[in-house]
Amino acid sequence: MRAMSEGQSRRSLVPSTPPGALRGTLRTTDGIGIEAVYEPCTEGFEGDFPKDCGTAIVIAHGFTGSAERPAVRRAARVFQQYAAVVTFSFRGHGRSGGRSTVGDREVLDLASAVEWARALGHTRVVTVGFSMGGSVVLRHAALHRGRTEARTDAVASVSAPARWYYRGTAPMRRLHWVVTRPAGRLVGRYGLHTRIHDRDWDPVPLSPVESVPLIAPTPLLVVHGDRDPYFPLDHPRMLAEAAGAGRSGGSAELWLEPGMGHAENAADDALLARIAGWLMRVG
Repeated sequence: MRAMSEGQSRRSLVPSTPPGALRGTLRTTDGIGIEAVYEPCTEGFEGDFPKDCGTAIVIAHGFTGSAERPAVRRAARVFQQYAAVVTFSFRGHGRSGGRSTVGDREVLDLASAVEWARALGHTRVVTVGFSMGGSVVLRHAALHRGRTEARTDAVASVSAPARWYYRGTAPMRRLHWVVTRPAGRLVGRYGLHTRIHDRDWDPVPLSPVESVPLIAPTPLLVVHGDRDPYFPLDHPRMLAEAAGAGRSGGSAELWLEPGMGHAENAADDALLARIAGWLMRVG
Protein backbone atom coordinates (compact mmCIF):
# COMPACT_ATOMS: atom_id res chain seq x y z
CA MET A 1 0.00 0.00 0.00
CA ARG A 2 1.42 3.38 -0.93
CA ALA A 3 1.94 6.23 1.50
CA MET A 4 -0.43 9.18 1.63
CA SER A 5 0.20 11.84 -0.97
CA GLU A 6 -2.35 14.54 -1.88
CA GLY A 7 -3.89 16.17 1.18
CA GLN A 8 -1.38 14.69 3.64
CA SER A 9 -0.45 18.13 4.93
CA ARG A 10 -4.01 18.63 6.24
CA ARG A 11 -4.34 15.22 7.92
CA SER A 12 -2.59 14.25 11.12
CA LEU A 13 -2.04 10.52 11.56
CA VAL A 14 -0.81 8.67 14.63
CA PRO A 15 -0.66 4.93 15.39
CA SER A 16 -3.69 3.65 17.30
CA THR A 17 -4.92 0.38 18.72
CA PRO A 18 -5.36 -2.35 17.60
CA PRO A 19 -1.87 -2.77 16.13
CA GLY A 20 -1.71 -1.73 12.49
CA ALA A 21 -4.55 0.79 12.79
CA LEU A 22 -4.22 4.50 12.13
CA ARG A 23 -6.14 7.25 13.85
CA GLY A 24 -6.56 10.38 11.75
CA THR A 25 -7.99 13.86 11.93
CA LEU A 26 -9.49 14.64 8.54
CA ARG A 27 -10.29 18.16 7.35
CA THR A 28 -13.54 18.64 5.43
CA THR A 29 -13.90 21.14 2.62
CA ASP A 30 -15.78 23.46 4.99
CA GLY A 31 -13.01 23.26 7.59
CA ILE A 32 -14.37 20.77 10.16
CA GLY A 33 -11.97 18.35 11.85
CA ILE A 34 -13.28 14.76 11.69
CA GLU A 35 -11.87 11.93 13.79
CA ALA A 36 -11.33 8.74 11.80
CA VAL A 37 -9.83 5.28 12.28
CA TYR A 38 -8.35 3.08 9.55
CA GLU A 39 -7.93 -0.68 10.05
CA PRO A 40 -6.22 -2.71 7.30
CA CYS A 41 -7.27 -6.18 6.28
CA THR A 42 -5.08 -9.25 5.99
CA GLU A 43 -4.91 -11.67 3.07
CA GLY A 44 -7.07 -14.79 3.15
CA PHE A 45 -10.64 -16.00 2.79
CA GLU A 46 -13.80 -15.46 4.80
CA GLY A 47 -16.37 -18.11 3.91
CA ASP A 48 -16.91 -18.15 0.17
CA PHE A 49 -15.55 -14.64 -0.33
CA PRO A 50 -11.86 -13.81 -0.78
CA LYS A 51 -10.65 -10.91 1.31
CA ASP A 52 -10.05 -7.95 -0.95
CA CYS A 53 -7.32 -5.79 0.52
CA GLY A 54 -7.65 -3.38 -2.38
CA THR A 55 -11.14 -2.50 -1.12
CA ALA A 56 -11.96 -0.29 1.86
CA ILE A 57 -15.38 -0.21 3.51
CA VAL A 58 -16.28 3.19 4.98
CA ILE A 59 -18.89 3.06 7.77
CA ALA A 60 -21.27 5.98 8.38
CA HIS A 61 -22.90 5.71 11.81
CA GLY A 62 -26.34 6.84 12.93
CA PHE A 63 -27.36 10.00 14.79
CA THR A 64 -25.81 10.14 18.31
CA GLY A 65 -23.28 7.45 17.32
CA SER A 66 -19.52 7.75 16.86
CA ALA A 67 -16.51 5.79 15.65
CA GLU A 68 -16.03 4.41 19.17
CA ARG A 69 -19.56 3.22 19.92
CA PRO A 70 -19.77 -0.56 20.54
CA ALA A 71 -22.19 -1.23 17.67
CA VAL A 72 -19.91 0.61 15.21
CA ARG A 73 -16.83 -1.22 16.49
CA ARG A 74 -18.69 -4.54 16.12
CA ALA A 75 -19.61 -3.71 12.53
CA ALA A 76 -16.00 -2.77 11.83
CA ARG A 77 -14.78 -6.10 13.21
CA VAL A 78 -17.16 -8.04 10.95
CA PHE A 79 -16.33 -5.96 7.86
CA GLN A 80 -12.58 -6.23 8.51
CA GLN A 81 -12.89 -9.95 7.83
CA TYR A 82 -13.56 -8.98 4.20
CA ALA A 83 -11.69 -5.73 3.52
CA ALA A 84 -9.99 -2.75 5.13
CA VAL A 85 -12.31 -0.56 7.19
CA VAL A 86 -12.58 3.18 7.85
CA THR A 87 -14.77 4.38 10.71
CA PHE A 88 -15.26 8.04 11.58
CA SER A 89 -17.42 10.30 13.71
CA PHE A 90 -19.73 12.74 11.98
CA ARG A 91 -19.41 16.42 12.90
CA GLY A 92 -20.82 17.13 16.33
CA HIS A 93 -20.26 13.50 17.37
CA GLY A 94 -17.44 11.86 19.31
CA ARG A 95 -14.14 13.71 19.03
CA SER A 96 -15.04 15.42 15.77
CA GLY A 97 -15.47 19.18 15.65
CA GLY A 98 -18.43 21.24 14.55
CA ARG A 99 -22.10 20.60 15.16
CA SER A 100 -24.45 18.06 13.65
CA THR A 101 -26.64 19.19 10.76
CA VAL A 102 -28.54 15.87 10.97
CA GLY A 103 -27.66 14.61 7.49
CA ASP A 104 -26.98 17.76 5.47
CA ARG A 105 -23.30 18.76 5.58
CA GLU A 106 -22.38 15.32 6.87
CA VAL A 107 -21.95 14.42 3.19
CA LEU A 108 -18.69 16.41 3.37
CA ASP A 109 -17.54 14.31 6.34
CA LEU A 110 -18.13 11.09 4.41
CA ALA A 111 -16.39 12.50 1.34
CA SER A 112 -13.29 13.21 3.44
CA ALA A 113 -13.30 9.64 4.78
CA VAL A 114 -13.62 8.18 1.26
CA GLU A 115 -10.81 10.41 0.02
CA TRP A 116 -8.64 9.26 2.95
CA ALA A 117 -9.20 5.61 2.06
CA ARG A 118 -8.14 6.30 -1.54
CA ALA A 119 -5.13 8.32 -0.37
CA LEU A 120 -4.08 5.27 1.67
CA GLY A 121 -3.89 3.31 -1.58
CA HIS A 122 -7.30 1.66 -1.93
CA THR A 123 -8.41 1.47 -5.54
CA ARG A 124 -11.96 0.50 -4.58
CA VAL A 125 -13.92 2.21 -1.80
CA VAL A 126 -17.47 1.30 -0.79
CA THR A 127 -19.79 2.89 1.76
CA VAL A 128 -22.32 1.54 4.24
CA GLY A 129 -24.48 3.80 6.37
CA PHE A 130 -26.98 3.32 9.18
CA SER A 131 -30.07 5.50 9.82
CA MET A 132 -28.83 9.12 9.45
CA GLY A 133 -25.64 7.63 7.99
CA GLY A 134 -27.84 5.64 5.62
CA SER A 135 -29.31 8.85 4.24
CA VAL A 136 -25.82 10.37 4.02
CA VAL A 137 -24.37 7.51 1.95
CA LEU A 138 -27.27 7.86 -0.50
CA ARG A 139 -26.81 11.60 -0.90
CA HIS A 140 -23.01 11.22 -1.10
CA ALA A 141 -23.29 8.62 -3.86
CA ALA A 142 -25.63 10.91 -5.83
CA LEU A 143 -23.57 14.08 -5.36
CA HIS A 144 -20.05 12.69 -5.90
CA ARG A 145 -20.45 10.72 -9.09
CA GLY A 146 -17.38 11.02 -11.31
CA ARG A 147 -15.18 12.68 -8.69
CA THR A 148 -12.21 10.34 -8.62
CA GLU A 149 -11.22 10.66 -4.98
CA ALA A 150 -14.63 11.13 -3.32
CA ARG A 151 -16.77 8.69 -5.31
CA THR A 152 -18.03 5.40 -3.94
CA ASP A 153 -17.90 2.16 -5.93
CA ALA A 154 -20.92 0.61 -4.18
CA VAL A 155 -23.28 1.76 -1.45
CA ALA A 156 -25.35 -0.01 1.21
CA SER A 157 -27.97 1.98 3.12
CA VAL A 158 -29.42 0.44 6.29
CA SER A 159 -32.52 1.74 8.14
CA ALA A 160 -32.51 5.04 6.24
CA PRO A 161 -35.43 7.45 5.90
CA ALA A 162 -36.80 8.10 2.42
CA ARG A 163 -37.97 11.65 3.09
CA TRP A 164 -37.23 14.54 5.43
CA TYR A 165 -39.31 15.82 8.37
CA TYR A 166 -40.97 12.47 9.04
CA ARG A 167 -42.81 12.48 12.40
CA GLY A 168 -45.05 9.46 11.99
CA THR A 169 -43.59 7.44 14.88
CA ALA A 170 -43.00 8.27 18.54
CA PRO A 171 -39.19 7.87 18.31
CA MET A 172 -39.08 10.34 15.40
CA ARG A 173 -41.24 12.84 17.28
CA ARG A 174 -38.77 12.64 20.18
CA LEU A 175 -35.85 13.08 17.79
CA HIS A 176 -37.42 16.18 16.26
CA TRP A 177 -37.82 17.64 19.75
CA VAL A 178 -34.13 17.04 20.44
CA VAL A 179 -33.09 18.64 17.16
CA THR A 180 -35.45 21.63 16.98
CA ARG A 181 -35.89 22.81 20.58
CA PRO A 182 -33.25 24.57 22.72
CA ALA A 183 -34.01 22.23 25.63
CA GLY A 184 -33.76 19.26 23.28
CA ARG A 185 -30.36 20.37 22.03
CA LEU A 186 -29.17 20.58 25.64
CA VAL A 187 -30.33 17.00 26.11
CA GLY A 188 -28.49 16.13 22.91
CA ARG A 189 -25.25 17.74 24.11
CA TYR A 190 -25.16 16.51 27.68
CA GLY A 191 -27.31 13.38 27.57
CA LEU A 192 -26.55 12.02 24.10
CA HIS A 193 -23.06 13.54 23.67
CA THR A 194 -24.13 15.07 20.37
CA ARG A 195 -23.70 18.76 19.55
CA ILE A 196 -26.53 19.87 17.26
CA HIS A 197 -26.65 22.96 15.05
CA ASP A 198 -29.37 25.45 15.99
CA ARG A 199 -30.14 26.64 12.44
CA ASP A 200 -32.75 25.28 10.06
CA TRP A 201 -31.63 23.82 6.75
CA ASP A 202 -31.26 26.56 4.14
CA PRO A 203 -31.61 25.36 1.48
CA VAL A 204 -33.28 22.04 2.27
CA PRO A 205 -30.86 19.34 1.01
CA LEU A 206 -31.69 16.78 -1.63
CA SER A 207 -33.75 14.07 0.07
CA PRO A 208 -32.76 10.38 0.06
CA VAL A 209 -35.61 9.43 -2.29
CA GLU A 210 -34.60 12.22 -4.66
CA SER A 211 -30.99 11.04 -4.48
CA VAL A 212 -31.34 7.36 -5.34
CA PRO A 213 -32.27 7.79 -9.04
CA LEU A 214 -28.97 9.65 -9.46
CA ILE A 215 -26.82 6.83 -8.05
CA ALA A 216 -26.99 4.34 -10.95
CA PRO A 217 -25.01 2.66 -12.36
CA THR A 218 -23.25 2.46 -8.96
CA PRO A 219 -24.60 -0.67 -7.20
CA LEU A 220 -27.04 0.14 -4.38
CA LEU A 221 -28.35 -2.03 -1.56
CA VAL A 222 -31.26 -0.88 0.64
CA VAL A 223 -31.64 -2.84 3.91
CA HIS A 224 -34.48 -2.34 6.40
CA GLY A 225 -35.98 -4.23 9.32
CA ASP A 226 -39.68 -5.00 9.47
CA ARG A 227 -39.66 -4.10 13.20
CA ASP A 228 -37.98 -0.72 12.74
CA PRO A 229 -39.56 1.62 15.34
CA TYR A 230 -38.37 4.80 13.57
CA PHE A 231 -39.20 4.34 9.89
CA PRO A 232 -41.93 1.96 8.65
CA LEU A 233 -41.58 -0.13 5.53
CA ASP A 234 -42.92 2.51 3.16
CA HIS A 235 -39.52 4.24 3.50
CA PRO A 236 -37.33 1.43 2.09
CA ARG A 237 -39.97 0.60 -0.50
CA MET A 238 -39.99 4.22 -1.70
CA LEU A 239 -36.19 4.17 -1.95
CA ALA A 240 -36.17 0.85 -3.82
CA GLU A 241 -38.87 2.00 -6.23
CA ALA A 242 -37.04 5.25 -6.94
CA ALA A 243 -33.82 3.30 -7.53
CA GLY A 244 -35.47 0.79 -9.86
CA ALA A 245 -34.83 -2.23 -7.65
CA GLY A 246 -36.04 -5.43 -9.28
CA ARG A 247 -36.23 -3.97 -12.77
CA SER A 248 -34.37 -5.63 -15.61
CA GLY A 249 -30.83 -4.29 -15.80
CA GLY A 250 -31.19 -2.39 -12.53
CA SER A 251 -28.27 -1.95 -10.13
CA ALA A 252 -30.31 -1.72 -6.90
CA GLU A 253 -31.49 -4.38 -4.44
CA LEU A 254 -33.91 -4.30 -1.49
CA TRP A 255 -33.56 -6.55 1.57
CA LEU A 256 -36.44 -6.48 4.08
CA GLU A 257 -35.16 -8.22 7.20
CA PRO A 258 -37.70 -10.15 9.34
CA GLY A 259 -37.53 -9.27 13.04
CA MET A 260 -34.89 -6.57 12.66
CA GLY A 261 -35.16 -3.26 14.49
CA HIS A 262 -33.25 -0.08 13.72
CA ALA A 263 -29.75 0.62 12.42
CA GLU A 264 -26.37 -0.65 13.62
CA ASN A 265 -27.63 -1.70 17.05
CA ALA A 266 -30.13 -4.09 15.44
CA ALA A 267 -27.88 -5.44 12.67
CA ASP A 268 -26.51 -8.76 13.88
CA ASP A 269 -23.20 -10.26 12.77
CA ALA A 270 -24.85 -12.52 10.22
CA LEU A 271 -26.55 -9.59 8.48
CA LEU A 272 -23.36 -7.52 8.59
CA ALA A 273 -21.49 -10.42 6.98
CA ARG A 274 -24.12 -10.65 4.23
CA ILE A 275 -23.81 -6.93 3.56
CA ALA A 276 -20.02 -7.22 3.39
CA GLY A 277 -20.33 -10.15 0.99
CA TRP A 278 -22.65 -8.11 -1.24
CA LEU A 279 -20.22 -5.18 -1.23
CA MET A 280 -17.36 -7.50 -2.22
CA ARG A 281 -19.10 -9.10 -5.17
CA VAL A 282 -20.81 -6.14 -6.88
CA GLY A 283 -19.34 -3.52 -9.18
